[in-house]
Amino acid sequence: MKKKLVKLIAIVTFIYVVTTGFSRWESTTAKYNIPKGNVIVTVHQEAVTQEYYNFPFVGKSYIGFKEALAFKESQGIYSRINTLGYLGKYQFGKSTLKRFSIYNTSEFLKDPALQEDAFLALCSVNKWILIRDIKRSVGRRINGIRITESGILAAAHLAGAGSVKKYLRSNGVDNFTDAYGTNIEHYLKKFAGYDTSFVEANKKPLI
Repeated sequence: MKKKLVKLIAIVTFIYVVTTGFSRWESTTAKYNIPKGNVIVTVHQEAVTQEYYNFPFVGKSYIGFKEALAFKESQGIYSRINTLGYLGKYQFGKSTLKRFSIYNTSEFLKDPALQEDAFLALCSVNKWILIRDIKRSVGRRINGIRITESGILAAAHLAGAGSVKKYLRSNGVDNFTDAYGTNIEHYLKKFAGYDTSFVEANKKPLI
C-alpha cells in the first residue's frame, strides 16, 4: 500500500511539472535569453521632418538683371568701396550721386533702400538718353554680340550712356574700357537678354 502511495505521488508530481513548466524544486536563479551573434537589432528612429524653403526665381526679370549686375560690381555688398572710390552695391561715382541730390556718401552706404532707388533712377536716365539707339540697335549683332536692351543698360552703367552711344553708332569700333580692363562688349554680352521693360525712360526720375 505504501509503495502504491509513493508511486501515485510521483505520477502526480510529474504531471504537475509537465503542465506548469516548473516545479517547486526548480532553481530560483534568473535565466536570460541571449541572442546569437548574427541577430540584427532594429532600433526605431523618429522620422525627421524635411523643411523646404521656396526662394523666388528671378531668372531674366528686372530683379535678376540688377542682382546679376550688382554681384559683378561689388558681390552685392552695400557697404563696398572699391580702390577708385566707387560706392555701394552698384558702385556709384560721387558725381553720379550728386545728379540725384545724394551728397552724404556715408549715409548712402548705410541705406540699402536708397541705393536700390538710385540704381533704378540711373537706369531710367540712361534709357532716356539711349532710347533711340535702343530702338535702332536691339536685335542686331555687333562684333558677334547680340544687342539687347538689358545689355545696353548694363554697359551704360559701366561706361556711361555717352560711351555706349559711341560704341553702337560706330558699329563696335569705339569700345570703351574701364580702369580694371572691363569693356563695353563684355557687359553687352554678359547681361544680355534680361527683361528691363520695367525701367521707364525718364530724364529726371525722382528718388
